[in-house]
Order: sequence, then C-alpha cells, then structure tokens
Amino acid sequence: MTGFRIITLDDLSSALGEESLNHLLLQYSCPRNSDIESFLHHNAVPFSRQGIAKTHLVFAGFHEKAVLVGYFTLASKTLYIPDRVRLSASLRKRLSRFSARIDETHMTVIAAPLIAQLGKNYQNGYDALITGDELLGMACDTIQRTQLAIGGKVAYLECEDIPGLVRFYESNGFQRFSERESDNHERLIQMIRYF
Repeated sequence: MTGFRIITLDDLSSALGEESLNHLLLQYSCPRNSDIESFLHHNAVPFSRQGIAKTHLVFAGFHEKAVLVGYFTLASKTLYIPDRVRLSASLRKRLSRFSARIDETHMTVIAAPLIAQLGKNYQNGYDALITGDELLGMACDTIQRTQLAIGGKVAYLECEDIPGLVRFYESNGFQRFSERESDNHERLIQMIRYF
C-alpha cells in the first residue's frame, strides 16, 4: 500500500474550501454502484460535518499529479448479533470479551466500526491504480489504529448479495454472520472481521 495518501474529508475541506472540495468529489465515478457514487457526491460532506460518518479519500500519483483513486467511509455503530447466528465457538468467545449479552432479546451487542462505503474511482481509468484489496486494507488499517486508542477488535460491513462481492470480503478476512433487508428492500449480507 505504498504510494497512496489517505486524507480525511474534513482535512481536505479545511485545506481547499467547500467549493473546491465539491468540485473534486464530483470527479468521482462508480458506474458499478450508483449508491457509492451518490453518497460521495451528496452525503459525505454533510455526514462528516454532523459527525455521523467520516470519509477518507485515497489519492495516488498519476502523471506527476495526485488523483482520487477511491474512498472509504467509517461510522461508529452498534452491532446486534442474534443467538441464532452461526459463528464459530472461538469467535463467539473472542467477541464475548468486549460485548454485552442481552438474554431477553437473545442477542449479543457490540459497539463496532462499520465500513459504510468503499469504492474505487472509475473516472479516467483511475480504478486501475488501486486494487480493492488495497482499498479495503486501508479501511481496516484505519480501524485498527483507532482501536489501539479506544479499544475493540472487530469491524463489520453490509454488502449486496452478489456472490463475487461476498467472496471478495471473505478473501479479506470477513465472515458472513447475518442478513437484513435494506430501506429499498434489497437483501444485504452482514459480515464481521476480528482483528
């Protein structure tokens, strides 16, 4: 993961001003997932300003200039894992160290970072400058550095029920633990990773 620079949206907004930042964000394109593109164009700045979620922009050198190659957004959430969910005994034991068990609801509750958004920039072929593994690795590294300061050992995400996408996350250490229906009635696969 050398040759990349990660800059928070807040820091870039302070350095460039909001108008220049918005112009930069509009240069991001993700035809594979319009929700990822729309989030960066319309929601990333207000979510960051309100403290709901923090977006990290990833830049790489290209023809002697820095170009936006991708981004990830992290949020602090509460994760609910129902007892019926099949997790290995060793993972359940590890999770029990920093989770709360609520017997009445038959759930384990964990405060955990959510990888809320993750996407490469397909504008001008910039997606070829970074792999998905590298981008996800940066998100996980950021979470681990934060957890060194505040505690915790897990991260989670939700992804569309697309076999290739689920395999991608599994190959990067995430395991499926549940699913839920999104606001627009799509099935989302919930995945967790223990660091």
